Amino acid sequence: MVNRAAAGAGTIDGQSRSTPEGDASMYPGSSSARATAMAPSAAISRPVRIGPEQLPGELTRVAAALGLVIFAHGSGSGRLSPRNRLVADVLHGYRLATLLFDLLTDAEAGDRAHSFDIPLLGDRLAQALAWQREQPDVGRLPVGLFGASTGAAAALCAAAAPAAAVAAVVSRGGRPDLAAGQLARVRAPTLLIVGACDTEVLALNRQAMRAMRCKTRLELVPGATHLFGEPGALETVAHLTGQWFATHLASATPPWPNAERPRP
Repeated sequence: MVNRAAAGAGTIDGQSRSTPEGDASMYPGSSSARATAMAPSAAISRPVRIGPEQLPGELTRVAAALGLVIFAHGSGSGRLSPRNRLVADVLHGYRLATLLFDLLTDAEAGDRAHSFDIPLLGDRLAQALAWQREQPDVGRLPVGLFGASTGAAAALCAAAAPAAAVAAVVSRGGRPDLAAGQLARVRAPTLLIVGACDTEVLALNRQAMRAMRCKTRLELVPGATHLFGEPGALETVAHLTGQWFATHLASATPPWPNAERPRP
């Protein structure tokens, strides 16, 4: 069973109110969870280059897409991350296009300090958002940001920017505490997914929730550790992510240039 802690805007004395509950249907192995996602449609991928540094990436489009999810990888990872590619494959079944790209150049990736340079990573995501708006095939889609580990902090910083057109955020085993100064500025509904056995990161996510003013939800995956390597854990993450983005991107009110609501 997936444990859930939910909190929304309009909290009392600036504190989030959490109410744990369980929902066995959220398991990826259950019939209801699989019914929520469509059978993967024909996905079309193409290589892309992002920003002044021409960062390599892969854009995957699906038919009748509800939105585009841009991935922000964690420290020591990149666009070829098998964990994020598994999540992306599941998202395609939720009618979500995906963009996976390297946030760092090869030279920058050689210095581990850059993996924790949250302003730099957030700026690279801002470049990806600007690039998306110029693309004829995905430029009119609502956008969600999916961040893992330090990438989650970068996603929250990008979403907090005054001009950001981000409709939803999901953090997988993230470090939102690294974006502490920006958390109160995030307006997009945010889902925090943490392994129940990842106690240190869980404490950091609960602390971050108290600083946020947008709609937030904390999902605990029982028995899972930081990388969600346990059987079925990463699939659970992928379906929770797909449901969150499908819900919030489909209902997003377009605040971005030349945007339009996705077709039903």
